[in-house]
Amino acid sequence: MLWAMLLLLAAGAVAAILLGDQGTLGGIDGGMLAALVAAVALLIFIGAPLIGQYRGRLTKSAHDMLVWVALMLVLILAYSYRDEASQIYARVAGELMPPGHTLVVTEQGNGQQAVRIRRQPNGHFVARANVNGAVMTLLVDTGASTVVLKASDARAAGINVDRLSYSIPVRTANGLAYAASTQISKIAVGSIEMHNMDVLVAKPGVLNESLLGMNFLTRLRSYEFTGDFLTLRS
Repeated sequence: MLWAMLLLLAAGAVAAILLGDQGTLGGIDGGMLAALVAAVALLIFIGAPLIGQYRGRLTKSAHDMLVWVALMLVLILAYSYRDEASQIYARVAGELMPPGHTLVVTEQGNGQQAVRIRRQPNGHFVARANVNGAVMTLLVDTGASTVVLKASDARAAGINVDRLSYSIPVRTANGLAYAASTQISKIAVGSIEMHNMDVLVAKPGVLNESLLGMNFLTRLRSYEFTGDFLTLRS
């Protein structure tokens, strides 16, 4: 076995050197021929001990071969249906994940990624977002024209709320309030990331929840509410 392997490797090396980059042998160039001979030698090296082990055990060898063939077919089948499998995974994971957590999915057909958010028991959609490096939850509000941060979230995002001018009137569930305009360098929901976005910061003690408003949603390629899920596409 060893001598056969060495002879094959030597023959392949000689053929590759003689052919070089110019000639071919049976339509195979030198590099391909060398790789083919090396593969055959490796197969002999691995297969010879196995053949020795199964000598006289035809039934056992046939059984093991069928098992390996079945495993290969399962792997090929799984790879062939990888898009459908990813959709099933996204659906199951979406049902199990807590409300507000985001799930990144690759959509079948266009191959683009999207972020899926599950509805809370109270009927609202809340997204966990990263704002200037600080993780916080924002209520998705299509009635808000901009992203609005409550004072504590703004502080966590590195905004000096004490130096802002609260002169912009905004309507909240508690009535008319005032907010200040500023800008954040980054906001990310799952894999969707946006930079240099104008936001409002509510006056301390006015707002109970930060809002993910329309200036974020309109920068998306699309967003849709389907059943218990909100899907954001960048």
